[in-house]
Amino acid sequence: MKTKSINSRTASAIAWYGVSALALMATGAMAQEAAPSAQDEVDTVVVTGFRNSLQTSISEKKKSNDIVDVIKADDIAQFPDLNLAESLQRVPGVAIDRDGGEGRSITVRGLNSEFTRVRLNDLEALATAGGKDVSGGANRGRGFDFNVFAAELFNSLTVRKSISAEVEEGSLGAVVDLRTARPFDYKGFTMAGSGQLGYNDLSKDTSPRGTFLISNRWADGKLGALLSIAYGERLAVEEGPNTTRWENSSSPGTAGRFGGYSTNGGTSFTSIAQSGTLTDPEAIKLTNALHPRIPRYARLETDQKRLGITGSFQMRPFEGTLITLDGLLAEFSANRDEWEVEAISFSRSGAGLPRTQVYDYTIDNEGTLVKAKFNNVDIRSEHRFDELKTTFSQLNLTWDQNITDKLKMRLLVGASNSLQDNPEQTTFTFDAYDVQGYSYDFTNMKAPVFNYGSSNGANLDQAAYWSYAPNALATPTAAEGGSTGSRGDASLIRIRPQSVENKFNTTKIDFNYELNDIFTVKFGGSSKHYDFTSTEYGRYTTAVQTRDEAANRVNATTGQATGLVNAVQANLASYAQTVSVGGNTYLIPNLDKFRSDFNYDCRCVNQYGVFTVNNTNSSSRANNRLAKEDDTTAYVQVDFSTAIGSMPFRGNIGVRKADTKQWVAGYIGRGTSSVYTQIERSYSDTLPSINVSLSPFENFFIRAAASKAMARPTLASLSPGGSITTSSQTFTTGNPYLDPYRANTKDLSFEWYADRDTLISLGLFQKDIKNYIQTLTKQVPFQELGFDLSLLDGTGQTGSTLYTVTQPINTPGGKLTGYELNVQLPFKFLPGFLQHTGGIFNYTHVESKIDYVVASSLTSTTYRRENLLGLSPESWNVTLYYEDDKLSGRVATAYRAGYLNQLNPGSGADFVGKNETLNVDTQITYKINKNFTVVLEGINLTDEYDDRYIAYNTAQGNTASNLLQDYSHPGRQYYMGFRYKY
Repeated sequence: MKTKSINSRTASAIAWYGVSALALMATGAMAQEAAPSAQDEVDTVVVTGFRNSLQTSISEKKKSNDIVDVIKADDIAQFPDLNLAESLQRVPGVAIDRDGGEGRSITVRGLNSEFTRVRLNDLEALATAGGKDVSGGANRGRGFDFNVFAAELFNSLTVRKSISAEVEEGSLGAVVDLRTARPFDYKGFTMAGSGQLGYNDLSKDTSPRGTFLISNRWADGKLGALLSIAYGERLAVEEGPNTTRWENSSSPGTAGRFGGYSTNGGTSFTSIAQSGTLTDPEAIKLTNALHPRIPRYARLETDQKRLGITGSFQMRPFEGTLITLDGLLAEFSANRDEWEVEAISFSRSGAGLPRTQVYDYTIDNEGTLVKAKFNNVDIRSEHRFDELKTTFSQLNLTWDQNITDKLKMRLLVGASNSLQDNPEQTTFTFDAYDVQGYSYDFTNMKAPVFNYGSSNGANLDQAAYWSYAPNALATPTAAEGGSTGSRGDASLIRIRPQSVENKFNTTKIDFNYELNDIFTVKFGGSSKHYDFTSTEYGRYTTAVQTRDEAANRVNATTGQATGLVNAVQANLASYAQTVSVGGNTYLIPNLDKFRSDFNYDCRCVNQYGVFTVNNTNSSSRANNRLAKEDDTTAYVQVDFSTAIGSMPFRGNIGVRKADTKQWVAGYIGRGTSSVYTQIERSYSDTLPSINVSLSPFENFFIRAAASKAMARPTLASLSPGGSITTSSQTFTTGNPYLDPYRANTKDLSFEWYADRDTLISLGLFQKDIKNYIQTLTKQVPFQELGFDLSLLDGTGQTGSTLYTVTQPINTPGGKLTGYELNVQLPFKFLPGFLQHTGGIFNYTHVESKIDYVVASSLTSTTYRRENLLGLSPESWNVTLYYEDDKLSGRVATAYRAGYLNQLNPGSGADFVGKNETLNVDTQITYKINKNFTVVLEGINLTDEYDDRYIAYNTAQGNTASNLLQDYSHPGRQYYMGFRYKY
């Protein structure tokens, strides 16, 4: 893994961006100081804006019995950052992953988003979005996607790092509380709004965003209503090279061996046998060398529209009664066009790689074919379109009641729904077969060079270079070059609509009884029902159970319509558009033209072709699965506040009982047929916890916490779906009988609050993960798998027949340890205008090793000790700010060390990871008067690349640890506008 020292990029980033921005702010500050007024003699300072949000956050942290971090809104409808995840990364221990240049998911203390639960207005919720394939694609897990929401909808974020019995179970990392604004947050009539225009230096696009909030109270403040709206648009562009993976002739699922090689510059070639043992040393070296599976340069253009609406009604009809109704609606649409030009035959057997000849090649000392020229390479031009939209809604009713002077009750009833809809995911391709003189050069992995040779005497940007070829069932014309089967893959008509839906219905009741001046007893329970539905469809033609994504043309066998293929072949240029990516200009299919002329998204058979889809074909059914969970919990907790001698001592101790009942369903495939399988199971957890806080002297706190924690298994691992091959007695499936992740956690924190603006803290933490989940191969009698014996019908086998089963199982975990250092400090000790500056500094170090299964068989299992997936050993954040009564600004720098995100990704690779990132954002505001403020913001000022790598250590001597998987950048984003409040 390539991970630089944390100091390697700090000085240049902070010095350049920090000094530049603060110098600009200082110029304005000195101009203001040049004309002193009588007000300068007044010592009383009213703090607003960013410093006020810091003060409030510090106060909330100080008062809490648990170990928490809080972020508050700067002002009305004004959160410190444009993105919730980007705000959260300022919290010690929190690192984020960006998608399309903006924060999407978080990792807390080395544990990825699957281990973090998110609550919206005290209700657990799950919002998911689509993403590019290399960053995980559609989110079908339990991790929360923060990019669904506009940050301006919320007025506080709380990250709960220690566990108390009154807080919902399900997290090993943290519980994140998001809270929207309510009318009783304000004294009376309140109105605020903002408008901004954004510009991205890569897409060259300008786009608007704006917010509006109105709130009022009536009946002597006993009734209140609030409405807030946030809307924004953005054209996000990402471009860069990609390989998917690297492989050699020994890789699982390999395309085979090269057809031949030349050592004299391509003048003559020596053939390489496609089977058997090789004896030619040069042929052995070439077939053992890793080559990119699909070398390409990609560009993604995502048209984003984000709408958020919150509404809240509150009333106090009687003394001691508060009724709150909160509603939230969010829509995040992100229609994406993606196009690549790629050498597709390196990943294809038959007429693909075995026909390819290689010459003028370089194999490095890690066994990688980093540079070469080739003949007989199939080139593909690909255009994919995704219509993506996430719609999230939540409604909840809260009743707070003082039953007596000492007994209080809170009843919370609510529901949320998140629908991630991808109704169109369509890919069309043009193809060029047996191209001569193709070359790639990965000497610089971050900037590979491609040359696509010529085809039919034409270049990439000419129609004659390309063809639109139907599959082998069709009879090709003479102009098409004879037998289709000799030319490689057919051109694509890929149609894969899909969706993911998550629903929560929750009822909670909590009681709080003040026993005396020292003890308060809390108790309550909850009932939560969760529904998960995942769907995926695929195109089929003649065989209902087989996904068919090839372009087809009529013949006696298929009987399919001819219109689309014939029309495109007759005039390919009219169905093409010209694009420029990575220094190459080429033609791609024009999907708007295909859609309008052929109606390919009709899900029907028409005169142009077969465009029918289903969700039971052998390639699509794995992503068609359901899950339901009923979680019933009860807890009791005692809060206390006393003293040990003269030292204040407070905290809580309690226990939570959680009963989980799960029902999961999916398709188990046997050949082209499938069986719909449903499985139900339940388990219970008893989760004790304790949090204590001791103040040995004023404003200094020592906190300690310990608990048992659990996180429910990932939804993908629970699926009973899979595939069974009765002829070889093999079974690949999920595992509905998985136990949850379980851990014992310990925290120790030292916190000094020197004044209301200052916090210096050191936090130590340990999580002893007792139960982990990994995939393993073992031999088991079929009847012990828990699946219906009807799957064996017609095979002659019984329940005692041994099957080689590959599935996730519970394995031992490991210890996760780390520490966090946090300093928030205004520089009031500096002279002149510098006394208005300050800084926020935090650093997190985490260590955790897991013994991962990298290979398993019936007789042995091979382990590899690596970092926990998603764990960055180091992360830090630095924010420098300036704020006076008119001018305010800040520069925020966030560093995250590299991390692993997937083991055994395929092609014999050990793992895929992401290299370090350093992001710099800035914001400057100038208050014209008490109502109007001018705003300038810059996001991703370093234009940080999404740098993903793939590592190998094979029996063939491949030892590369930083091969390119994807290297793309989103450009810099700027916003300029105004804010208004009344």
